[in-house]
Amino acid sequence: MTARDAIPELSALSDTALNKHISQQWDDDIVGRITDYIKVPAKSPGFDDKWEDHGYLQHVVEEAKSWVEKQNVNGLKIKIIKEKGRTPVIFFDIPATGGLGNERTVLLYGHLDKQPEMVGWVEGFGPWQPRMVDDKLYGRGSADDGYAIYAAIGAIQALDDQKTPRPRCVGLIETDEESGSSDLPYYLDMLAPHMGDVQLVIALDSGAGNYDQLWVTTSLRGLVIGTLKVGVLTEGVHSGDAGGVVPSSFRIARQILDRVDDSRTGVVKPDVFNCDIPAERVAQAAQAAEILGDSMWKRFPWDSCCSDGGSRIFVEPTTKDPVELILNRTWRAALAVTGAEGLPPILSGGNVQRPYTSLKLSLRIPPLVDGHAAYTAMRELLEKNPPNNATVSFEGDGATGWNAPPLSNWLSPLLNVASETFFGKPAAFMGEGGTIPFMGMLGAKFPNAQMLVTGVLGPKSNAHGPNEFLHVPYAKKVTAATAMVIAGVR
Repeated sequence: MTARDAIPELSALSDTALNKHISQQWDDDIVGRITDYIKVPAKSPGFDDKWEDHGYLQHVVEEAKSWVEKQNVNGLKIKIIKEKGRTPVIFFDIPATGGLGNERTVLLYGHLDKQPEMVGWVEGFGPWQPRMVDDKLYGRGSADDGYAIYAAIGAIQALDDQKTPRPRCVGLIETDEESGSSDLPYYLDMLAPHMGDVQLVIALDSGAGNYDQLWVTTSLRGLVIGTLKVGVLTEGVHSGDAGGVVPSSFRIARQILDRVDDSRTGVVKPDVFNCDIPAERVAQAAQAAEILGDSMWKRFPWDSCCSDGGSRIFVEPTTKDPVELILNRTWRAALAVTGAEGLPPILSGGNVQRPYTSLKLSLRIPPLVDGHAAYTAMRELLEKNPPNNATVSFEGDGATGWNAPPLSNWLSPLLNVASETFFGKPAAFMGEGGTIPFMGMLGAKFPNAQMLVTGVLGPKSNAHGPNEFLHVPYAKKVTAATAMVIAGVR
């Protein structure tokens, strides 16, 4: 008996037919829909303060809803919910098939809001300019994660096409994820009573270590995000007059940031931003490191310069130990400066002592660190006892990460069977360094639910950065694996 034979729910499922149906739908329809979606600058509210006036978020949810309705899924109920002052969400409800009752429910999650443009796109490519090259669909939001609602419905359709029994499927697609999902608790409270008893949550918004197997996310880091502002003057003054008298706001900002991380090593120092790493996650990191090896650091677009001999010398990672790199990006804190104000462009930067420096900070925190407590600690740490009595403020918020519950004895083998079937390799398990606040919210709302967090953000797909792409062949296989998992829910 094979592992697949031990899952009776899959006995009526033709893997070949499932794969063919999904691949054809992606080629004939879904790729076109995502291409249209890329063209819309539907930036998340945190990056577009006039998002409601622009109407882009409303446009993409209406387009997605219209497409879903045209699929003629039996029993489908779908609606857009838009409360005043809040971002819109899509909620759909599809009844169970094959004589199964609606007491078993799968909740599928995705989002349609996008990160901002970012500079550095290769010539001929752009954030709102879809382009297919070598089976990769380039454009902002393609992989993060405008494909999710299309893949979710495609997976359900493929099962229904074979008349394969499946549980009830509900979906929640938001438009505030890239800004921290601040509207989601409100909508969850509203919709949870209509979702019923959720057995499995499938979130199609995560990463993949490679494109060779199904990757299951076991944890997500939390996030403290905010703006640090250091002021020293009420207006700029001549640097020749003020230099050596007025302290540099940039220098003071550097001093203050050293309270958070070591500028030489990047290690975040305060205990409040760190936690012990569970032994299970260390073991999974070791297993993932065996699969990924040096690709953990080689996959990044390192800058380089020439040595005296003419050979290229590349920037080096913090370490080349793949286990430590995985733990660094999943279970250890890391600080990044992601934006700045008060610094004029080089061409217009005169000899002026600037009045202030503002830095947008992103502190990734381990999954088990409370996000709001970390924000409070960060604010206190940055604002207290400022050098030279500079005016210092830090305004932002914090989000708590997520650590997956143990896999049930039905989901663990099902994930491996799905990965083996469509990729030829078992599933792989690894934490991710990003933040999906939805998962922590769902964990609290449905504490008994199993969680499958997966996605298509593999090597060089570069979500949030320039040249983001969706690896279409991989997305097809993830869709097929998702369909099999839905069919196998117990």
